[in-house]
Amino acid sequence: MNKVIVIAGPTATGKTALSVRLAKELGGEIVSADSIQIYKELNIGSAKPSMEEREGIPHHLMDMVSATGVYSVADYVEDAKKKIDEILSRGKGPIIVGGTGLYISSLVDNVEFSDSDIDMSVRKRLQEELRNSGPEAMHERLSEVDPESAKAIHPNNTKRVIRALEIFETTGKTRTAYEAESKLNPSPYEFCLIALNCERELLYERINKRVDIMVEQGLFDEVKNLLAQGVNPDAQSMQGIGYKEAVMALSGEITEDESIELIKKNSRNYAKRQLTWFKRCGYTWFDCLDKDLYEKVKAHIGEFGI
Repeated sequence: MNKVIVIAGPTATGKTALSVRLAKELGGEIVSADSIQIYKELNIGSAKPSMEEREGIPHHLMDMVSATGVYSVADYVEDAKKKIDEILSRGKGPIIVGGTGLYISSLVDNVEFSDSDIDMSVRKRLQEELRNSGPEAMHERLSEVDPESAKAIHPNNTKRVIRALEIFETTGKTRTAYEAESKLNPSPYEFCLIALNCERELLYERINKRVDIMVEQGLFDEVKNLLAQGVNPDAQSMQGIGYKEAVMALSGEITEDESIELIKKNSRNYAKRQLTWFKRCGYTWFDCLDKDLYEKVKAHIGEFGI
């Protein structure tokens, strides 16, 4: 069985630093699982690791798509499998690193997407209806056709509401039934699932500090340049936390200070959602502030047979 390490968890828990150290010692290469780092021009707000932070370790599935482009979870699973196979063929160890739960779980669960999975015309129509009707109306519509999904998805999580409606309209199946069918075949890989976390108050401090650093590094200038280059504020890439709030400030909707506070708040809320997601997926958890973190993770990986 081909063994693959996964390092997941909420934002600002040190996943990059741990994965780079492991890759250096174990002869590994990193495959990003971050839905914003996938975009070429999005560097600061995505917390994309610098070349210095990568320490010479190859990082794959970053800078894959233009900021004006569209990239789906189906694209990710296909690309990630190709990279994993390439890395294994070179005798190296793949390490999946990131916080986008949908990307990671779709890869781990071996979700298989058919050609009918993504119908951009349906998605665009639903997105237009969302703009006209609002989140509550779209969530109510989901409740009528797929009550189980509606119960599990918050009305404000419009991306997942749209996806569930898209699945129903495209396949005639509820999201739950569709996902169950798509996971029937076992994965060709054996995954060692590791997640990082720390005490919530300390995690929030780390998140707030990370946002301050992004602002110091020029987050607002990055977004201003993207808009000047013709990237639509409604583009998929600009929906990431940090980007959409900066757009609000640059358009005069809110002040820059209000934008910074909103980025911090939304980042903290996202971290809560990440914890909820990963805690139901069978990960072994480690405290990211534990002084013996590396030794404990390495011992766990050793027991896994890597």
